Amino acid sequence: MTAKAPKLFNKWTYENLSVSDISLSDHIAKTAAFVPHSSGRWQKKRFRKARIPIVERLTNGLMFKGRGNGKKLQAARLVKTTLEIVALLTESNPVQVVIDAVTKGGPREDSTRVGSGGVVRRQAVDVSPMRRVNEAIYLMCKGARESAFRNLKTLPECLADELVNAAKGSSNSYAIKKKDEVERVAKANDKR
Repeated sequence: MTAKAPKLFNKWTYENLSVSDISLSDHIAKTAAFVPHSSGRWQKKRFRKARIPIVERLTNGLMFKGRGNGKKLQAARLVKTTLEIVALLTESNPVQVVIDAVTKGGPREDSTRVGSGGVVRRQAVDVSPMRRVNEAIYLMCKGARESAFRNLKTLPECLADELVNAAKGSSNSYAIKKKDEVERVAKANDKR
């Protein structure tokens, strides 16, 4: 009997996935896995976390805010429900939607503080691919958490909306709104 290729949650295939932004292709891992829980030690070496499967990175991003800390099985269950909703909304592979959302969700330009002679001003700088991926995942999880707070909509529903809107590049997405704001500030600081 031959080994079959893993499908995420035994539903979604990892075949024919593509990263539209060439600079992020090394930092968005499309490694096939049955569940987003590898129990890997990804922080031991610098840049090793770039090899974590992207859906697992999203799962890790949900484990925040005190009561959710470290509950990876709970986060994995939320991601599973989210991907089911995304599959219904888009009628396409939800793993591809996650990849598109991460690609479009991180800012490409940011501003940093540069101080010289007691005068501090802001200088526009390019954002590294690793930070773009990190920031996109962080912003999407934060946006979903905020929109689900004191709302009838559950977290998976809010995260699914966030992912679909971010993948489209729609400004209804919290991540896209923040990205545009950061890039606008950087552009304003670039002229000085």
